[in-house]
Amino acid sequence: MPRSGAETPDDVERSASPAGVLERIRRQSGELSEALTRVADQVLADPEGAAHATIMDLAELSGTSPGTITRFCRHLGYDGYAALRVAIATETGRNSARTETGWDVNIGQEIEPDDPLDRVLKQLITVDAAILRDTVETLDLEAVERVAGAVSDARRVDVYGVGTSAIVARELQMGFYRTGVAAWAWTEVHDALASAALLGRDDVAIAASHSGATAETIEMLTEAASRGALTVAVTAYPDSPIAEVADVCLASATRQTGFRADLLAARHSQLLVADLVHIAVAQRRFPETMEALESRARAVVGHRPLRPRADLQNPRSRSP
Repeated sequence: MPRSGAETPDDVERSASPAGVLERIRRQSGELSEALTRVADQVLADPEGAAHATIMDLAELSGTSPGTITRFCRHLGYDGYAALRVAIATETGRNSARTETGWDVNIGQEIEPDDPLDRVLKQLITVDAAILRDTVETLDLEAVERVAGAVSDARRVDVYGVGTSAIVARELQMGFYRTGVAAWAWTEVHDALASAALLGRDDVAIAASHSGATAETIEMLTEAASRGALTVAVTAYPDSPIAEVADVCLASATRQTGFRADLLAARHSQLLVADLVHIAVAQRRFPETMEALESRARAVVGHRPLRPRADLQNPRSRSP
């Protein structure tokens, strides 16, 4: 039921900031349903535990379901559970983090122009580590298994990505190529559409799009789907348009910060997903993978520089 004095989008954005999340939960506890109240009570009773719990853990502790946890997050203005966990961890861990590292590791904090590089480095690794942990805890491994099996048996694999996501597309293609899978990476819409038009039911098409809303990438994957290929989306937003086109969605975590765009902060989590898929394919094609690696090594051995002799490298080491 709508409440009087409904929040504007700006209000939601401010309320979903890391600062004050526990106070926000306290303020809204009287407006929640019975199930959401159980979640709120559990979080307030043990905020540090909630910050380290998976969505399944929190559901079990509060006597609810993962779906209820997701509704609780959205009620507070967060995109999902990963974002809420980061906000709680930031608030509860601020004092202890300052003691351990000598500076505040609030991952939503701005980096100032005059900050020393050691502080900037710690800030970056804090953000990236949190995103990677969230990806590990939320990634659907059954979906990864399905994609790896399809890629292993595919006649050919197309991988699409434009802009920053082209990095992920090329990484996936290179990983498949090293296992002996016939794979191509397409980062330009005309070439990608032409390739997608040649796919069939024995093929796989994978599209990397951080936002899940890049029109060109959606068009590429849609064309591949129309040809009967198994379609896969690698995105940070599982409710995005590209996820609706895909047969399988592999979701990576993301986190907005004040000092770099979320797509840059999330690239490591997307590369983690890409690497996991590549390794899963290599496991299924172990003999073929080893043969491909050995063949490639033999082919390029003549272009590798000879290791210099120790006595030529350091003339002083020669005996008189």
